[in-house]
Amino acid sequence: MAVYQRRGLHGEVVHELAQRILSGRYAEGSGLDLGAIGEEFDVSRTVVREALKVLAAKGLVDARQKRGTYVRDRGSWNLLDADVIGWQLKGKNDLAFLDDLAEVRSIVEPASARFAAERRTVDDLERLDAALDAMAEAFQNGDADGHIEADLAFHHALLTATHNELLQRMEMVIEVGLAERDELVHARPSVPDPTPSHRAVLEAVRAQRPGTAEAAMRDLLEESVRDAKALTGYLHSSRRSSATS
Repeated sequence: MAVYQRRGLHGEVVHELAQRILSGRYAEGSGLDLGAIGEEFDVSRTVVREALKVLAAKGLVDARQKRGTYVRDRGSWNLLDADVIGWQLKGKNDLAFLDDLAEVRSIVEPASARFAAERRTVDDLERLDAALDAMAEAFQNGDADGHIEADLAFHHALLTATHNELLQRMEMVIEVGLAERDELVHARPSVPDPTPSHRAVLEAVRAQRPGTAEAAMRDLLEESVRDAKALTGYLHSSRRSSATS
């Protein structure tokens, strides 16, 4: 659910150039030939420049006199940007990025569950209940898109229930990464039911038991890590099958 949406040729150029940078096809420090890019995509230099402005705003490229436009080093990339997260996962460039995401979630979400248990309101519980009901229905109906939407709604509602503005802003990182991860997980033939682990978090929040809510969230995240590992194995086996077929 990235902020930047593809819009015609301009959007396609942005997406493809981002994928090439993030995958290492365009190495850090390498120069970008605007004319060659324009010819390859059959677009004007204006379109290329506009695409590069998008990537520059996210720290992926820069332009200097005499040096021209070049790929910045990874340390300059805005890895917390919603689009960069989405591009990382969408292109399956770096499945290790899922590990980084899991570590961030392990820091933020258990604490968020604890605070939510201490501070939740009736409205917060209603939002969490609605998201969980939607998640259960989507899973039962085999509705992958509906499940992803409900999963995002649940984690958004949980962060909102902390009533901490800075924690709520973490949704940009968690939700975008979670959405892309969910899409990858749903590429597998069989997906375990995530409803029980989410329900355990909700019931602890409802009962205002901070320690239990934190522990339940840790259990949920461990389940998520197991799913990601299964996903990695599935993708690797799929790629091997494609290579030999």
